[in-house]
Amino acid sequence: MTANSIDNLNNIGLAVEVIARLYPDQIAVAEPAGRFWSTRTFRTMSFAELDRRSNQIALGLQKHGVQPGMRISLMVPPGIDFVCFVFGMLKTSATMILIDPGMGRENMLKCLAEAEPEGMIGIGRAHLARLLCRSRFKKCKLNFLVGTFPFRPPQTKRVRDFWQLDPKSFQPFDHDREHPASIIFTSGSTGVPKGVLYRHRNFLEQSTQIRDYFGIRPGGVDVSGFPLFALFNAAMATTTVFPDMDATRPASVDARNIIHAVNHFSANQSFGSPALWNTVSTYCQEQKIRLPTLKRILSAGAPVPAHVLRRVRSVISDDGEVFTPYGATEALPVACIESREVLEQTAAQTAMGNGICVGRKFQKIDWQVIEINDSPISEIGSARRLPTGEIGELVVRGPVVTDQYVTRTEANPFHKIADGESLWHRMGDVGYIDELNRFWFCGRKSQRVTTALGTMFTIPCEGILNSHPEIYRSALVGVGECGEQIPA
Repeated sequence: MTANSIDNLNNIGLAVEVIARLYPDQIAVAEPAGRFWSTRTFRTMSFAELDRRSNQIALGLQKHGVQPGMRISLMVPPGIDFVCFVFGMLKTSATMILIDPGMGRENMLKCLAEAEPEGMIGIGRAHLARLLCRSRFKKCKLNFLVGTFPFRPPQTKRVRDFWQLDPKSFQPFDHDREHPASIIFTSGSTGVPKGVLYRHRNFLEQSTQIRDYFGIRPGGVDVSGFPLFALFNAAMATTTVFPDMDATRPASVDARNIIHAVNHFSANQSFGSPALWNTVSTYCQEQKIRLPTLKRILSAGAPVPAHVLRRVRSVISDDGEVFTPYGATEALPVACIESREVLEQTAAQTAMGNGICVGRKFQKIDWQVIEINDSPISEIGSARRLPTGEIGELVVRGPVVTDQYVTRTEANPFHKIADGESLWHRMGDVGYIDELNRFWFCGRKSQRVTTALGTMFTIPCEGILNSHPEIYRSALVGVGECGEQIPA
């Protein structure tokens, strides 16, 4: 595959067509399919099959009235069907609404209602929830049932009828890279989840920057603990293996399922949260198990403690690398650091209260640290840029950075700063940039503790406490009114 295979596309959904032409027989995605005796088996789909099936989905959706730009929610669990419908929806140029079920049922329903979907593609349980809460989904008229169910919910079409359509007759809608692709919600860990608008440009840039930064080559195999990473894998000609796990509860994963998936497919890569790899590496170390085919681990979503990095390194290939990308739903990826630099250089400083080093920025990212401000900033000239080493709030811009929230839109002035024709995104994180142009994360801006004697930041304080041999995890909180808080 040439480096420019997907670089000239305007629709990320068409990436699978490019890859299918180059690697038609390579496995695109695999999912657990049950057990034969005591051995876990897998169902697989090739890139050629994925392209054909996603074309049929796109045709079926168009036939039933799905138009470019329409908001359609996707409520399908991780696996082959999920990947097929992601690419099928992207090919139609509809706007796909993705909700993380890990945020809980009530938050999920609230976010979905705020996104105002005009249709839903989902399994039976999702449609039952829609019908029970129909007053929240008055615009939801184009509904499609995925998989088997004892009965067909009212006003719902079965997608199995799509499989009779001729995939070669699909014709994509012509649009530029700025066309809306998806609405993805923030985690809500530090506030109400907000719907972030992803454009096709964001997904395309993420795919190429991840590919180039990590040197990902066609033919690799990724055991993925994060379902949406399958989108990037497909664009990089990488096989996605969904292990047998609940993606919303990574810490409770059965490590044996991850180990089996890695060994069964000789996986060279895995994307998973720190909680997942803490569990898996602990089990491997206790059982004296090595995973020698794994050359690259990507772990994101939370800071990865040094002891977890050290343990993961001990169970993968001797020359394997463990990367911890940094970013947010609104801007990903922003920066990255590899475990050797952490263990040999920065971990000791974290234990001394200097924050967590998240590494150097990706090539196309601009960043700066500005004076902390809890009010909207209309244009960048109004913000005071801080010198090297001084703690402030991080702002970033670049082609992977999203430009607006489409739910909870009142948050836009608090998170976006105009700079001519471009926008800076306020990450909501505080920290500083060092003399090597690395960002040191010092916590969430909203969680800083303001006392009568000054401001305390969570991560530096917790780093010192967490280095105590009898403390596993700590959290700095402020009690009382801002400006007079008591740290606890």
